[in-house]
Amino acid sequence: MSNDKLIDFTAERGKRIHDLHDKKLDEMREAFEQALPLPKGKKKPKGKPKKP
Repeated sequence: MSNDKLIDFTAERGKRIHDLHDKKLDEMREAFEQALPLPKGKKKPKGKPKKP
């Protein structure tokens, strides 16, 4: 019997679980973006304002 065709089910399950979590995370991110859209364009300056 050849060992070339053996499948590591634990590793494959880990990949599948990771993909499922990524899918859920993307769905949650999309739902939050619809509920609370982030303002685009104008950015706040970072740091302290310069004194004259």
